[in-house]
Parts: sequence; C-alpha cells; structure tokens
Amino acid sequence: MTGPAPAAGQAGSPDGQAGTPGGLRAAIASGRFVVTAEIGPPRDANPEAITRKARVLSGWVDAANVTDCQGAKVKLSSLAGCVLARAAGVEPVMQLTCRDRNRIALQSDLLGAAALGIPNVLLLTGDHPRFGDHPEAKPVFDLDGVQLTWTARTLRDGALISGQRLEHPPGWLIGTVENPFAPPASYRARRLAKKVAAGAEFVQTQYVFDVEKFAAWMAELGDLGITERCAVLAGIGPIRSLRVLDILRNEVPGIYVPDDVVRRLHGVPADQVADEGITLCVETIQQVTQIPGVRGVHLMAFGFERGVPDILERAGVGPRAGLAHAQEGP
Repeated sequence: MTGPAPAAGQAGSPDGQAGTPGGLRAAIASGRFVVTAEIGPPRDANPEAITRKARVLSGWVDAANVTDCQGAKVKLSSLAGCVLARAAGVEPVMQLTCRDRNRIALQSDLLGAAALGIPNVLLLTGDHPRFGDHPEAKPVFDLDGVQLTWTARTLRDGALISGQRLEHPPGWLIGTVENPFAPPASYRARRLAKKVAAGAEFVQTQYVFDVEKFAAWMAELGDLGITERCAVLAGIGPIRSLRVLDILRNEVPGIYVPDDVVRRLHGVPADQVADEGITLCVETIQQVTQIPGVRGVHLMAFGFERGVPDILERAGVGPRAGLAHAQEGP
C-alpha cells in the first residue's frame, strides 16, 4: 500500500502520465448516455476469439470490459485480451481482481496496463476460487476492491508507489462494480460511497432485473451526492433460455431475479424464450434511461455479442457517434 493520495480527478499533467486518455473518459465527461459491454476471454490461447467479439462491438460501445478469469475460471488474461480488443477497434477496460494477486502483483499489472496504453481499469475483489474450476486454489485477497481502488488512485494522482515518486505515473480512468440488490440493502449505497471516496470514477452494476428497486438505490446515491461524482452504468443483459435463468437464480451469487421475470419467461413457449428475454432486456434499457442519475448501461451478453447491436438499436440507444462500425461478424 502507498501513502495518501490527492482527491480523485486531480491527476498531474497528462504529459507526465503513461497511457492515452480514452473515449470512455470523454463520453462520461460530455454528459451523453454511455454504453459499455463485456468481452469474455477464451479458455485457450486463440486471439481470434477476442478479435471476433471486438469487431461486432466496434462502433456500438464506448468501451468493453475484458473480464479477469470471471467466475474464478481459468481464461486468457484480461491484459492480453485488452491489447487484442484495442487492435480490433474497441477501447478496452481491463478488469483486475484481488483474488489471485497480492499488492505487489496488482500494482505491477496496473503499471503494465498503463505502459501498454490501456485507458481504463475496473477494480474488484473477485469471486472466491471455490466457485470456479480450481476450487482447491489458494485465494489471495491481500487487498479488497476498495483498497485496490485507493491504491490505483495513489499511483495515478499521487504519483507514488511504495512511498516513492513515479516519474511516469499512469493515466487510466478508474472504475468499480456494485450490486444494488445484495443484502443488506441499506448498506449498498454507502458501500459505493466508500469506493467513490477511494477514487472510483465510474461504476458498473450487477444485473438489473428489478427496475423499481434499482431506482430506489439510485435515489439513495443521489441523496449522498454520489451520482455527481461517479458515472453509474446499469448492468443489463438478456436471459436467452430457461437454463440461463436457472443458473442466474441459483448458481451465481448476488443476482436477484424477481418473480415477475421468472413468470414472464416461463409463460412463453420454449422456442420463444430467447426472443422474450431479448425483449425484456430492451425494455429494461429503456426504463433505466429514465431514472435520474443513470449515466449509461453496461450490457452483459456473454456468448451473444452478435446480438448487442440489435438490442441497442431496439432500445433507441443506437451506435456511438464518431465511432466507425466494423463490418465483420463473429
């Protein structure tokens, strides 16, 4: 851990920072509606798996997360995936979890991202290894998500590492995650407030299936002044099968799917569940855009990246102005 950092947003001169300011930062600063998505790395060393997904998303999102061994399962590294995604025309967000690294490795990876020009980082505690494909793996958790955010801000704004000055501090945008629906509900807004105080400038939420509860959480954030200091991107995604619905409800910690969504998806013929799930996703995007303080959406469509343009078009969000579309699909 490093020494005290200045307030978030008071970074030094860009000329002294590594990395290039990204389009996500500019989109948030402009006040327009922001769209991010996710790219899940492959379980092998095939770079085309990243490239295909990035080409589909190019022009439709302001940036795309490359997940960091999501679900505690071994995947190609987020940093490598970010380099590949950027080469394919999508601005990357490097996810970095505390699960597998101590504070030395975490800071090293953060500096590496800056040196490679990755403009955004998303910092989180991470899923416990017991949920993944190596349940016997030793968890690290030397820091948690709040502490890692504070450490990253110190590297960037304080230009300090291990108490020593950095000649070339990083310049990435710092993001975090939050789950508005995890118990106790009264704690969730204050928990995000801690992350924002530590340096988070944008937050991507867990899946939103209950818009009413999400709106109540947003109102709490507004009362705390969080929405003025941090861009809130509502996490949204399509449920394309009853099997996925069952997994989300029973196997993925922290996801809340209300009964009316369950009834709706069970109430259509089996061959129409995918279409109904996409329609529900579109409607949810349209609804959250009307909630005060929501600055954008984070679209999670794992294995269905090809459907992202259609979902955004139907929701009335449309392509990103000034970003060229790739013509190649998956």
